[in-house]
Amino acid sequence: MAFAALGQRERACALLDLINPVNRARDAVGVATYKVEPYVMAADVYGVAPHIGRGGWSWYTGSAGWMYRLVVESVLGLRLSTTPEGARLYLTPCLPAGWSGFTIDYRYRETPYHIEVTQGSVHDGVAGVAVDGVAQPDGAVPLVNDARAHQVTLHLLLSAA
Repeated sequence: MAFAALGQRERACALLDLINPVNRARDAVGVATYKVEPYVMAADVYGVAPHIGRGGWSWYTGSAGWMYRLVVESVLGLRLSTTPEGARLYLTPCLPAGWSGFTIDYRYRETPYHIEVTQGSVHDGVAGVAVDGVAQPDGAVPLVNDARAHQVTLHLLLSAA
C-alpha cells in the first residue's frame, strides 16, 4: 500500500503478486509446499527450514481485510467519499505498465455503474474520467441513486514509474 501511495506501481504490484495466495498454489509443488487454502489469506508464510513456503494462520480475517483494501483501494484505486453535498467515487489506479486496464461493476444503492479503466499513450485518447460520455473535469464520479445503469470510463496515460 505504501508503494502504491508513492506511485511506485511496478513495485506495488510485484509485492501484491508475491503475497497473493493464489500464486502460491499454481501447481502441485506449490500446493504441497503452501499446505493451506489458496483462496484465503494466510497471516504468515514460513521462511525457515523445514517449512519454507508453508502458509500459517489461514482464515485470519485481519489479513484478508488488508488484502482487500490493497487490491481495491491502492491498486484499482476506488475510493468513496460522502459529504452532505453528495457521494462521489474517486478513481486513482496504480497499475503496472503491463496492464492495459480493467473493468469493474460498482453498485451505489440501487444504481449500477460499469467502470472501464484503460491505460495507454497519449495517442490512445485523452486522459480523464467520463460518466455516460460526459467528461468530469474534477476527475470524480458523482454517484446518484436513480436505478439506471451508468457507464464510467477512465483513460490513464502511461508514465515512467
